[in-house]
Amino acid sequence: MSPESGGIDVFIGTVRNATKGKKVIKLEFEAYEPMAIAEMEKIAKQAFEKWPVQRVLIHHRTGVLEVGEVPVVIAVSAAHRAAAFDACRYIIDTLKQTVPIWKKEIFEDGEVWVAAHP
Repeated sequence: MSPESGGIDVFIGTVRNATKGKKVIKLEFEAYEPMAIAEMEKIAKQAFEKWPVQRVLIHHRTGVLEVGEVPVVIAVSAAHRAAAFDACRYIIDTLKQTVPIWKKEIFEDGEVWVAAHP
């Protein structure tokens, strides 16, 4: 946070218990770390260019996560809430589209690797 900030918007993504009607037991995330970090830095830079924000935090975990655990956190501070909300949404949406992160969904009856983006 900075003294100019009037608000902080935070997005916390959690592992949900079902995907397309199938019970999820856990998720496993993998990333090509050097490229993932570079891409997240690029996304943060774009947020600073598009909105008057003071601070940006982007964090995505890798490894095995249980239902209810947190794989991703995005936080943005800005003088006004609209910029913080807009930048935060942009960051999570862009992260899901461009950052090389893969997830394995582990179900009761099997597992499947999928892109972490829609």
